[in-house]
Amino acid sequence: MMRAFVADSFTGFGGIRLEQTAMPVADRDRLLVRVAAAGVNVVDHAILHGKMPMVAAPLILGNEGSGVVEQGDAEFPAGTRVAFGGPFGVLEAGAYAEYVAVPKSMLLRVPDNIDLIEAAGLPVAYISAWMALEMGGFEPGKIVFSPGVFGGVGNATFQLARAMGAGLVMSSTGSPGKAALARAAGFDHVIDMNEAVLAEAILRETSGRGVDVVVDGLSGPVLFASLEVLAARGTIVTVGYSAGREVAIDVTKLIWKAAQIRGFNFLFESPERWALAWQGISRLLVEEKIKPVVAKVYPFEATPEAMRFLVEGRPAGRVIVRL
Repeated sequence: MMRAFVADSFTGFGGIRLEQTAMPVADRDRLLVRVAAAGVNVVDHAILHGKMPMVAAPLILGNEGSGVVEQGDAEFPAGTRVAFGGPFGVLEAGAYAEYVAVPKSMLLRVPDNIDLIEAAGLPVAYISAWMALEMGGFEPGKIVFSPGVFGGVGNATFQLARAMGAGLVMSSTGSPGKAALARAAGFDHVIDMNEAVLAEAILRETSGRGVDVVVDGLSGPVLFASLEVLAARGTIVTVGYSAGREVAIDVTKLIWKAAQIRGFNFLFESPERWALAWQGISRLLVEEKIKPVVAKVYPFEATPEAMRFLVEGRPAGRVIVRL
């Protein structure tokens, strides 16, 4: 038996509780990972509040995590430090547990210079950001905007685009305190939406040219503003909707600019593509060109509090649960 946080109903935070449950079973395709830490994601909140009807209870939540291979093989010997993300905590048992049986194709080796607490919050945000930049046609020299400077995908996109040679990377925040923190952390060109109209500020930053690639994890009014400032043949890649699921757009903004809006879903991508993305991310981590930002670490027993803090506290960085 092992300890795990199980959602037995999707009626809010009261629907998740710490339980003793059966150990996962490893086989030739799945290796047993002893979880060291789990990343807290907004998908947990969506599931617990009944906003993902394809998910069935009971379910161990936790979309991503890190740990050590417990029962390994020649490719991943016991003791190998790994991270994982994907269907966990959505379509199968997740990372809010002492052990997870992870398909070998989804195991991601953690570079030696990254500790397992940091690694727990890397897979979903960084792989999503990497693939969204690819989907948006990113190339060195292009101008990138990714709102939510301390959001998971927002910060990952900012760091990756800058490390890969973007001509200019911009982000935004609705908090003056986060704007100051961003400047202190070296994230330049962050627009404080309390002081400026987003579209006007972006056009000022780009001397009227606009943005080539937008990776948007907020949607709502931010998507509307992004369309206003999209450059000719630009692309908006939507990866989330924490600021709203509906927005009215003027389709002529797409037609006249020969622009496009594309949707990204992590679960539709193959493990082979995740592995290719992770190779590039790992290289940048080893070279210290990117660095995960962790806002707060909670003990395992406080997992529900950690999930609530992510949504209500709007932290400046990732929230992690330590096992």
